This record gives sequence, C-alpha cells and structure tokens, in this order.
Amino acid sequence: MKQVNITINVTDNKFDKLVAFLTKHFGEVTVNEAEDIEVPEWQKKIVFDRIKKAKEEDFIPLSELDDRIKL
Repeated sequence: MKQVNITINVTDNKFDKLVAFLTKHFGEVTVNEAEDIEVPEWQKKIVFDRIKKAKEEDFIPLSELDDRIKL
C-alpha cells in the first residue's frame, strides 16, 4: 500500500461529497484540515513596535534563563 499526500482546496458545500467520493473509490480516507491562521495587522504592528523599542538591557542571556524561571 502506498500513501499519497495531496492538498485540495474545496468549498465547504462540496467537502462532504468529495470525502464520500474518495472513500467510495479508494477505501479508507484520512482528512487533515489545514487552518489558515492570519495575524491581524494591528497585532503585527504591536510586535514590530516592541522589537524597535527593545533595549540590550531588556534581554536575558540564555545561561541565566533557567535561574529566573520558577517551575
């Protein structure tokens, strides 16, 4: 048996029909739905502003990080 990974963009109203077709003709079908996560522009702006305003003294060396984190 071979495994084939294919990306198919399909409208919501045709999704069930596509899965039914694939199952009928190919047997077991596994569906992994991808979620498009879009970062809003306002959030990107906040992050870029924080990066621009960051000062060297605001950073923590990796060697000191374990000592500062309390688990």
